[in-house]
Parts: sequence; structure tokens; C-alpha cells
Amino acid sequence: MRPLKIGDLEIKIPIIQGGMGVAISLSGLASAVANQGGIGVISAAGIGMREPGFEKNLRQANRNALIREIQTARKKSNGVIGVNLMVALSDYDELLKIAVEEKVDLVFMGAGLPLKLPEFVFEQGFENIHTKFVPKVSSAKAAKLVFQYWHQKFNHIPDAVVVEGPLAGGHLGFSMKELTENPVPLSELIKETVAAMIPFEELYHKSIPVIAAGGIYTGSDIVSIFEAGAKAVKMGTRFVATHECDADLAFKESYLNSIKEDILLINSPVGLPGRVINSDFVQQIKRGETKPFKCPWKCLKNCDYKQVPYCISKVLLNSAQGKMDIGFAFAGANAFRVNKIVSVKELFDELISEYEHALELKKHQNSFASAIRIAV
Repeated sequence: MRPLKIGDLEIKIPIIQGGMGVAISLSGLASAVANQGGIGVISAAGIGMREPGFEKNLRQANRNALIREIQTARKKSNGVIGVNLMVALSDYDELLKIAVEEKVDLVFMGAGLPLKLPEFVFEQGFENIHTKFVPKVSSAKAAKLVFQYWHQKFNHIPDAVVVEGPLAGGHLGFSMKELTENPVPLSELIKETVAAMIPFEELYHKSIPVIAAGGIYTGSDIVSIFEAGAKAVKMGTRFVATHECDADLAFKESYLNSIKEDILLINSPVGLPGRVINSDFVQQIKRGETKPFKCPWKCLKNCDYKQVPYCISKVLLNSAQGKMDIGFAFAGANAFRVNKIVSVKELFDELISEYEHALELKKHQNSFASAIRIAV
């Protein structure tokens, strides 16, 4: 695999571990991935909810926990570390500032279009910031909108872009209709986004890597999506079933025990479809049952916590802690294919081996096709 270059940052292996919350990908998983030459990502969503007494001041708990997880990951690895931030978080600006101050290598910004940036970014100046900014979008149109806005307002553009397709796990940037009626293949989304980036690359005289996410499972999948123009892949599902993943064993086993029919789409209380693994708790939700809760702090900007049937953050934390009877597991469309828990190193070795085999096979196929054409 060719290294991924994002500005002056070079990543040896172009594999990025998805930032999965709540408390699925923290310093343990992120540092292990970084040590293998990929990009390890800490999820900041609800990161403070494991702190003792977080109910009294969740905003402060989030700050403390994010600082600790970044610093812990740095102690465990000299590799590339990123933070995944949801634009929809009420303390998005504060957490972004922490990520920049702690000099994480990249910030992935999703769950909303990152059209605005905190004032401190301009005060410090892009040229003085170590961190690279990478928005996550679900279409070329959204990517173009973000880049055009940054160009016009900031005279600066993001350093790369992630395109997350309809087969991803967790909250999805598509309508339920778009997900169930002829969803657009990830390869097409990548091709369209690569084309949309060309004018910005020419304007700023730099390469803008397009990163593919959602449904990528094998090394062969990586070869195919690279052919569509992606420069790297972002994978979540495969990294859940690793020993280093920060989630409880019961969460990982929900992947191992699932079958294809268990991977479902639900309507999340935050107004977006979500892909989950079926369970008794999921069925209760689908029946419209409510799970009363007290909201210590409105963690999502648009959450109407007085009306929603359950707290999505609390439910996700429950599952991360192994309480699957009162939580559910977000998962990608291929989660049912997981059949064992391996180390992060074993997973990297497997993906690289599959990639090299698939690449070699394509070379032979192309040579054979050329020979046939010549003979004809």
C-alpha cells in the first residue's frame, strides 16, 4: 500500500480506524492502530460519561476525559493519532480547541457540516496549527459545500475529506429512503467527490486526499475502492472485534453472534437513521417503548431531551460497558461477517495480505485480458 499523505503528514499504512462512540474507541484502540502505521482515532462523543460524578458537570468531564485519552494514547504510541468530533455536540468548539492544543495529528468532523470554526483557530492562524482538519460527508455535494464555504470565508480549505457511504454503522447521513431504495454505491460517491476536489486542488496547489468509509471489510475491498480514486480507507466494524478495542467483551461478542438478518436500520432519537445489531432492547425501541431518563446536560445541540423516547448517549454507554440488555451496538452492514476477535496487529497483517493478493490477482487478470486482445 502506498503511504497516505495529508499535507506534511505521512501515514505509512492508509488505513484509518473509525472513531466510534460512546467509549468504543479511546486511547487503547487508537494507540494500537497508530503503532501499526495507520491512524488511530479517539471518539470524543460522550467521552466524559465514564467520569465519576459526571452528572454534576458533564462539560468539564468531557474536557478532562479527552485530555487524558489523548495524552494516554501519546504515551503508548509515537504514531498518528486523531480525534473524531461530532459537529452536533454542544461543546464541539471546546473539544476542538482541546484537540488542537494537545496537537493531535487530525480532527475528523462529522455529524453535521463543519461550516463554522471557533474564533481561536483564526487567532492562532492555520499556519501555526499542527492539527489537520478533515470533514466527514456523505456526498460530493456536501464536500463541495464545505470546501467552497471555507475558501470564501477563511481563505483556507480542509486538508482531506472522508466520504462515508450508506453501508456504514452508527448514525448515517442519508434518509431512510436513500438507505433502503437503491442506495448509491460507495465507489460512485468516491468518484464524484474526487472530481469535485479537482478545482480546489488546482486553486490551492495541493493534493486533497479523498478517504472512503462504510462497508469496507477486506483487503480486496480496499483495492477496489482505491481504483475508484480513494487514497485511504476508514474502517470501524473490523476494529471492534479486536482485543485492544476499548469496549466491553459483551459488546464485541454481539458482533460475533450476529447473522445478516440481525443488521437493522432504526430511527434514532436524534433524527437520523442508525444501523444497529438486533436485540431485545432494539425490538423494544422499534415497538415504541420509552426509556425514561434524567438529562444532566443537553449534550447534543438539536436534541429535544424532553420529548425523545430514550437518551442515545446513555444507551450507547451502556452497551460499551457490556450492558446489552439496556443498550445496543451500532455496527456496519458487514458486522455479521465477524467471526473472531483478533489483535490489531493480526488485523493489519490480514488486511495487507488480502490487499496484496487481490492486487496481484488483478495484475494477472489484466495481463490475461491484454493477451486475449492481442491474439484477437
